[in-house]
Amino acid sequence: MYLDIEIPGRWMRGPGMRRGGEIRKARQGEAGLLAQLRRPPGGRDARIMLLAQLLDRAGTGVWAASSVLYFTFVVGLDAGRLGLLLGAAGVAGIAGSPLAGHLADRFPLRALLIGCHLVRLGTLCALLVVTDFAVLLPVFAVTHLGDRAAKTLEMLFATRVAGERRATYQALSRSSANAGYALGAGLAAIGLAVGTRGAYHVLILANALSFLVAALLVWRTREPRGRGLVAVPPGGAAPGTAPVATASGPAPSAWRDRGYLRFVLLDIPMNLDDSILGVGLPLWLVSHTTAPHALIPAFLVVNTVLVVVLQLRVSARFQGARAATRAVALYGVTTLACCVLLAAAAGGGMWTASAALLAAAVLATAAELMRSVSSWELAVSLAPPQARASYLGVAGMAQSVQKSAGPLLLTGAVMTAGPAGWLVLGAAVAGLSLVQRRSGLRRLDELRAVAERAAAEPAPAR
Repeated sequence: MYLDIEIPGRWMRGPGMRRGGEIRKARQGEAGLLAQLRRPPGGRDARIMLLAQLLDRAGTGVWAASSVLYFTFVVGLDAGRLGLLLGAAGVAGIAGSPLAGHLADRFPLRALLIGCHLVRLGTLCALLVVTDFAVLLPVFAVTHLGDRAAKTLEMLFATRVAGERRATYQALSRSSANAGYALGAGLAAIGLAVGTRGAYHVLILANALSFLVAALLVWRTREPRGRGLVAVPPGGAAPGTAPVATASGPAPSAWRDRGYLRFVLLDIPMNLDDSILGVGLPLWLVSHTTAPHALIPAFLVVNTVLVVVLQLRVSARFQGARAATRAVALYGVTTLACCVLLAAAAGGGMWTASAALLAAAVLATAAELMRSVSSWELAVSLAPPQARASYLGVAGMAQSVQKSAGPLLLTGAVMTAGPAGWLVLGAAVAGLSLVQRRSGLRRLDELRAVAERAAAEPAPAR
C-alpha cells in the first residue's frame, strides 16, 4: 500500500497516484480539439476570435480559389498584367505586418482589427465595379495590406488573451483556419463550375460577407489588456522562456535590434514549406514527373486534414521558447527529407513518382506544423516584453517576404536546376535551421541575463 505524504511545498507520490495522473492526462488528451475549441485559452473572447478567424479564412479560401480565374476571364487581364497585379499585392502585404505592429502600440487592438476587416470589405466590393488596371492595382494592393495587417493583429490578440498558453491558442487557430480554407475552397468549386460573371460576383460577395461578419464578431470581444505585452502566469514565466523584466524609458525598436532582425531574416526560409506545397509540388508534378495530374488536389486534402488533426498535438510537444528552437531544427530536417523525395520523384515511373510526391506532401505538412510552433513562439519570446507589438509586426514580414520571393525562387532557380536544385534547397534550409536554433538559444540566454540583472538591482529610493 502506498500513501501520499504531504510536505509543505511538495508532494511525495506513490505509483498509484502516478497511474491516476496518467489516466487523467489520457482523458484530457481524449477531449481533443473540439473540447479545446469550446474552452480555449482566453475564454469567451478567444472563442469568439477563433470563430471570426474561421469565417474570415473561409471567405479567403473562396477568393484564393477563384481570384486568378476572375481576373483572367472576367476582368480580362493578360499574364503580364496579372503577374504585376499579384506582385504589387505581395509587396503591399510585406508592409502590412510592421504597420499593424506599430499602430498596435498606440491604438486599441480591437478597433484596429475591426478597421482592417472593414477596409478589406470596401476594397473587395470595389472589385465588382473596377475594371481599369490603373485603379485595380492600388485597390488590390490595399486588400492584401489589410490581409497581412489583420493576421498580425490576430496574433497580437492571441498573445494578450492567451498569455503563457499562446502555443495552444495558436494550434487551435491553425486548425480552425485550415478548416475555413477547406470550406471556402469547396464553396468556390461550386461557383467555378457555373463559370458565369454573376457566379464570380457571388464568390466575391461571399468573401466580403465573411469580412463583415468577422468585424461584427470582433466587436463583441473585449479589448485585451496591455499594449505590446504578453500576460505572464502568477508563478512567473512560462517554461522555457526568459523571466520578464519591467523596463523603464522608451521602448526599444526592432529595426535597431540586430539580434531580432537576424531572427526575422532567418525565419524567411523557415516559411518555405508554404511555397513548396502550393507551388513547388504541383509544378514539379506537371513538368518533371509521370504522376497523374489528378493527384494535385490530394496535396491540399492531405495538408488540410493533417493540420486540423495534428496541430494541437504537435504544439503540446513543443511548449515554451527552448522547445520551439528544437522545432526549428526539426523543420530543417523535415524539409530536407521532403526535397530528397521531390528529387527522387523525377526518376521513377508513375506509381513511384506518385508515392514520392504524396510522401513529400506529408513531410511538407509536417514542416508546416513545426513552423507554426517555432516561428510564432520565438517571435514572441525573443522580443523585449515592453515592445512586443511592434516587434511582432516586424516578425510578420518573414512570411510576407516568403510569399513574394518563395515562388520565384522555386520556379526561377530550384526547378530550373532539376533534382539537384531540390537537394541544394533542402540542404540549405537544414543548415539555416541549425543557425536559427543556435541564434535563438543565445538570444534567450541574453534576455534571461538582462532580466535577472534588472531583478537584482535595488529599487530606486523614493
